[in-house]
Amino acid sequence: MNQEDIIRRNVESEFVFAASRSSGPGGQNVNKVSSKVELRFNIRLTHLFSEEEKELISVKLKNKINSEGELILVSQSERTQVMNRKNVIEKFCRLVSEALTVQPKRRPTKPSVSSKLRRLNEKKVHSIIKKYRRIPGRTEE
Repeated sequence: MNQEDIIRRNVESEFVFAASRSSGPGGQNVNKVSSKVELRFNIRLTHLFSEEEKELISVKLKNKINSEGELILVSQSERTQVMNRKNVIEKFCRLVSEALTVQPKRRPTKPSVSSKLRRLNEKKVHSIIKKYRRIPGRTEE
């Protein structure tokens, strides 16, 4: 699932935003303006995702979900609340789309015969090079 699919589901209607003073860039302005944006999205109560999708999101993003089932994301990298709000929405869409993307199962493979022979040849060459680096008559300790 891509980010456009998530936006088309009208997830923004269920976002809860909170703004506070940021510790990010802004100079003296940072002490006066609430530019840090926190996004809260309740995964348990949403009707926009199926139960399977909710489960996938809950498992893959468990470190960002609190005990009430809210996905909490914060942005404070920009100087304005509008830009931080835009960033946090993009971050939400990216994280949820990655969580809903199911990776194909890896098929275990074996190294080919030629790759094994190539590796052994490289080891022999390396051994010979190191052998000729040694000082004659000196024993290793």
